[in-house]
Amino acid sequence: MDLIANFITTTKNGYQNQKKEVIVPSSKIILEIAKILKDKEKILDFKEKKISQKNFVRILLKYTGKTPILSEIKQISKPGQKVYSTWDKIPRILGGLGLVILSTSQGVMDGKSAKKKKIGGEVILKAW
Repeated sequence: MDLIANFITTTKNGYQNQKKEVIVPSSKIILEIAKILKDKEKILDFKEKKISQKNFVRILLKYTGKTPILSEIKQISKPGQKVYSTWDKIPRILGGLGLVILSTSQGVMDGKSAKKKKIGGEVILKAW
């Protein structure tokens, strides 16, 4: 099962149905992505939760009024087709208003941080 695709689909569906929170299976990369989304104020908060001996992440979605903060989240790298980028070719989304998340040799980080540190990596997802 592709945990990142599940995370993206669940989050998008939560926003479309105006849910306050969604629950997704937990993994290290999901926790790192959630941390970046929280730091960039794209979600309210997240918390790891244990249900029936399995770990999950509870994500509190963020809205302005009834409008979701994130209108789109797309997975770039997929299990069968990895997408890599050098630091100078990291994509800019909506002229810098969007968010790119990469997995680098120094951990999971957003595109702006990776450009500052001049490191590239696997482009996981983009959101705006």
